[in-house]
Amino acid sequence: MFTAMSNFLKLPGTLSVLVLCLALSPVDSFAEKAKAKPNPAMAPVKDIDGLPRVLLIGDSISIGYTVAVQELMAGKANVHRPLTNCGPTTNGLANLDAWLDTGGADKSWDVIHFNWGLHDLKYMGPNQENLANPEAGTSKPQVSQEDYRQNLIVLVAKLKETGATLIWRNTTPVPPGAKGRVEGDSAIYNAIAAEVMEEAGVETHDLYSFAKERAAEIQKKADVHYTPDGSRVLAGDVARMIEAALAE
Repeated sequence: MFTAMSNFLKLPGTLSVLVLCLALSPVDSFAEKAKAKPNPAMAPVKDIDGLPRVLLIGDSISIGYTVAVQELMAGKANVHRPLTNCGPTTNGLANLDAWLDTGGADKSWDVIHFNWGLHDLKYMGPNQENLANPEAGTSKPQVSQEDYRQNLIVLVAKLKETGATLIWRNTTPVPPGAKGRVEGDSAIYNAIAAEVMEEAGVETHDLYSFAKERAAEIQKKADVHYTPDGSRVLAGDVARMIEAALAE
């Protein structure tokens, strides 16, 4: 160690500092990052011939239940999702055409199970600060309630063009204390979506009520997200809805 240190000190000033920093840096952290596994929900799906094709559209809540739904539907359907967090309705407007091309050459879908909401209702700061304090006078929802309605109307019309059976999955609850969101806003945005879906003749999957009844067991505290076990519970209800749609 002393020999190595003396060699460092013989180098020019700036270079010796650089070499010393590199020598003392935790090189293992680079290896750990290289070994970090990607989220399996973002892995492309190779279709099994003869099985119906299902597309899940949604934010991190849907990312959390994607793999479990795929496992529950194994041998029954090819379950895909866009390889991204689908975010708010504004993101859907910009990217839906690309998402409908998910999964290779076959562009057809038998069932599309979709949601937008938690990103629409979250509060942003005046300079697009994410998850801003809702009580600050300069903060506002990322997508207003009226824009949310109009965006959904456009998105549903586009989805109906696919000929797939559509299932609107309403937005899961915002618990007390969740950063950048207001408890109760999910119900407000869900009421807007319910009107849009009823007018469009699209079935609603009431995952909001399902999750709310089990929140103490499956949802993280002061967080819109769910525990791994909680996501698997949600997946069971999602798979139930998809299987029923395929059976029809």
